[in-house]
Amino acid sequence: MSDSAAPRDKAEQVHNRIAMLRVERGISRRQFAEALGVHYQTVGYLERGEYSPSLHLALRIAAFFDVPVEFVFSLTPFARIAPH
Repeated sequence: MSDSAAPRDKAEQVHNRIAMLRVERGISRRQFAEALGVHYQTVGYLERGEYSPSLHLALRIAAFFDVPVEFVFSLTPFARIAPH
């Protein structure tokens, strides 16, 4: 992971729902990483917002979950989902 890939400050952070989507589907970090062709630690960096994906990777992640990219990624924090 290069410094240029990491957000410089909070204003540049990309928020995501990767962990939520992955857990909902019962997929481990390793399984998800293998499906995307990335290291499993990269999935952790993505989920924690410590790494912003390339456009190509963001589109592959959205395609994996079969949702629009805007459902997975946002420039503003997602609203919390209340428990049932």
